[in-house]
Amino acid sequence: MCNNNLFLTSARNTIALEAQAVDNLASLVDDNFAQACAAILSGKGRVIVMGMGKSGHIGNKIAATLASTGTPAFFVHPAEASHGDMGMITRDDIVLALSNSGESLEIKTILPLIKRMGIVLISITSKPNSTLATLANFHLNTGVDQEACPLNLAPTSSTTAQLVMGDALALAVLEAKGFNAEDFAFSHPGGKLGRKLLLKVADVMHCDAAIPIVPSGTLLTQALIEITQKRLGMTTIVDDQGRLLGIFTDGDLRRALDGDIDFKSATIDSVMTTSATLIEANSLAAEAVLLMQTKGISQLVITDSEQRPIGALNMQDLLIAGVL
Repeated sequence: MCNNNLFLTSARNTIALEAQAVDNLASLVDDNFAQACAAILSGKGRVIVMGMGKSGHIGNKIAATLASTGTPAFFVHPAEASHGDMGMITRDDIVLALSNSGESLEIKTILPLIKRMGIVLISITSKPNSTLATLANFHLNTGVDQEACPLNLAPTSSTTAQLVMGDALALAVLEAKGFNAEDFAFSHPGGKLGRKLLLKVADVMHCDAAIPIVPSGTLLTQALIEITQKRLGMTTIVDDQGRLLGIFTDGDLRRALDGDIDFKSATIDSVMTTSATLIEANSLAAEAVLLMQTKGISQLVITDSEQRPIGALNMQDLLIAGVL
């Protein structure tokens, strides 16, 4: 029969033990950590992450975090390294090896090769006197004496501490490099964040014949036809040189309906807004969203240096592009 109180007690105990393991890490970060960061920053190659079992799973994630934050890195399984994958590692690389005990046989087997090649070795273990810790150039001590597992066997607190130490290493290097949001987006071009940070107005705007344009003096009724055909909820108005004079939107139309306007004889000049909100084509699409939200508008016009319209977009375009 299920005992809900037992489940809840077990869960809270696990969380408390793992939280304690993480809390202890701050006091264990020392000069070895700083020197490991400096080695990664000055390194000419990649960071090769290794680990067996659960430490290997954590190592995979640390490698991914390093790679996505500007430090080229990948995971090499230490058992496979003994059977040919050492060829993936060069003398310019840095090896980051994870082992709670510091005595993983598969890693110890390839340590002589790593040392012979003169590769910088960074270890993450809970045992400062272990083989892996003593042979490493820089040892990062996670100091976990007790797993959250009630049998003190299943890697739980130790792997959580490894993960946090790996994140700390990756982010310390990120800050030292001056890695910014745009750099991050280049590592994540397929995600929503990448689209927000990399997509330009030029990538979204309607160009050439798709731009709604009418010349000065056009009858309002004809301008409405242009708005309907181009389906952007607006039209630009230009002079005889093609330079922007103003913009007329759906909002302007509603305001015109409230006024005393003869729609049959009125020209677009009498109802257009002359202070159109503009944005440059090389601006980020995310900036266009912010501008429209700040101004309380739904359309933007893009002009060249001669104030000629070269593009137009509305909020729907940005929504479709995944920027919103």
